[in-house]
Amino acid sequence: MARYIEIASQLAQRVRSGDLPPGASLPAVRAYAAELGATSSTIVRAYRHLAHAGVVIVADRRRARVATDGVIAAARFLEADRVFRLAGSDDPALQLLLDHTTPSVTPVGTRGSFQALRALARSAADGAAIHLRHRDGDYNAPFARALLRENDPHMLHLWRREQGLLVPRGNPRNLRSAADLASLLVARREQGAGTRVLLDQLLIADNIQPDTIAGPELHSHLEIALAIAAGIADTGLGIRAHTSELGLDFVPLTWESYDIALPGSALGAAQPLLTALKSPTLHNAITELGGYDLTTTGTVTRLVPARTSG
Repeated sequence: MARYIEIASQLAQRVRSGDLPPGASLPAVRAYAAELGATSSTIVRAYRHLAHAGVVIVADRRRARVATDGVIAAARFLEADRVFRLAGSDDPALQLLLDHTTPSVTPVGTRGSFQALRALARSAADGAAIHLRHRDGDYNAPFARALLRENDPHMLHLWRREQGLLVPRGNPRNLRSAADLASLLVARREQGAGTRVLLDQLLIADNIQPDTIAGPELHSHLEIALAIAAGIADTGLGIRAHTSELGLDFVPLTWESYDIALPGSALGAAQPLLTALKSPTLHNAITELGGYDLTTTGTVTRLVPARTSG
């Protein structure tokens, strides 16, 4: 390994570990060269190598300093060949996102929020795309924090999306909430899917036991929409996408956060997702689906331990 690459890798490891946090200055070139027994030109080359990777920022007449997103860039720098395995809940916008990434991001075939978390827990995935509302009303973070508590839990925010009742055009039954579903055939997602969890929560809030609801169990939002369009079900909880093209109407009920839970060690491999999420073309394509809010798309949050009482 070339000496400058070795030095750059050592510095990237310090950035990823937090020893050199965002904004921190790297050692002065001459002093660092003397400390390592290297030439000044080798140190300069190492710094430029890190700057090219987005780990540090090199400004004229100033010391190089760690970039704002240096931790993620450092992880990517150290794991350039790693493939990010994504387990995920069903979502048409997620497929659009995957279409905008390189082969270094691959779905692992696990659908549904609970199934995705299980894949993440057994190391069969590097990230889990989820939309689960905790009993305290918070989305996703409590589940990611609990599952990854020993692995530096992070959340990559993808988007907010609107959930509601899919109904035939004109809403002939005048449905307005989960309270109206008691005597209807309701198309539902399978157990373990985030949308099924949300439906059960809405039913319980309206004093309806979920196991009293009849109707087919299906495996995607598209299948839910198709079942209603075909008359197999009266309604179903789902997202706005697919409604207009199938001649359905949409009764909005709530907005939910759709995020990727991942350990800190996978941040580098997730870089292609972050890059794709900045694409105006992707934003336009998702917006055209309807029912999505991309205001804070691409935000990465480190999840600190939850406060406990007592």
